Amino acid sequence: MRINVYISASGFCSRRAAERLVASGQVKINGILAEKNSNVEENDIVTIKNEKIQLTSEKDYIILNKPVGITCTGLRTVEGNIIDFVNYPRRVFPIGRLDKDSEGLIILTNDGPIAHKILHSEHGHEKEYIVTVDKPINEAFILGMSNGVLLGDILTKKCFVSKIDEYTFRIILTQGLNRQIRKMAKNFGFKVVRLKRVRIMNINLANLAIGKWRNLTTVEINELREQLKEEENNENLN
Repeated sequence: MRINVYISASGFCSRRAAERLVASGQVKINGILAEKNSNVEENDIVTIKNEKIQLTSEKDYIILNKPVGITCTGLRTVEGNIIDFVNYPRRVFPIGRLDKDSEGLIILTNDGPIAHKILHSEHGHEKEYIVTVDKPINEAFILGMSNGVLLGDILTKKCFVSKIDEYTFRIILTQGLNRQIRKMAKNFGFKVVRLKRVRIMNINLANLAIGKWRNLTTVEINELREQLKEEENNENLN
């Protein structure tokens, strides 16, 4: 098993974060620094910063209603990191991120393969947000946001946008560019003053209070796995 896959499967962090750990020389296999393409055999000992890690069959899936000010990182050295904030009894890591100045739904898990599929599937997974801006919304803004916005040399995908009230709108994205909604709104002269994510795929924030977390239900987990499985089958057919 490739080293980044092994680390992710252990629940230590995502594959992408594992790649960064390897590149920075913090991962060893049997006492020898791991490289990008290193493989882990059955009886190998893998350590990260001298901490031994191993595969686990116990999988945890939780969601947090992240408050503004919490940083979506597994690095415990970062003040206000999401891991210390949740204080979950077992090691978990966030799937993706929400900006420090944004709030709402974030999924945390120690299931590396599931995290990888959610983050890297070729199929755009829906993420729904409620956004408040600094001045009244007009039809030109709604239409422009819906049809795609040129951010640098990237045209954002068409998306669903609907007005909730004079200053607030709902937007459903199927891509995740850095600070995408804020940059899209700025393109039309609007400043985002509040951004809250309320849904990822079939997982809804519902009435979970800010700063609180809960375990996903069995139904939610099964629906999530089924959706990811269908996407994987469709990719194989194509």
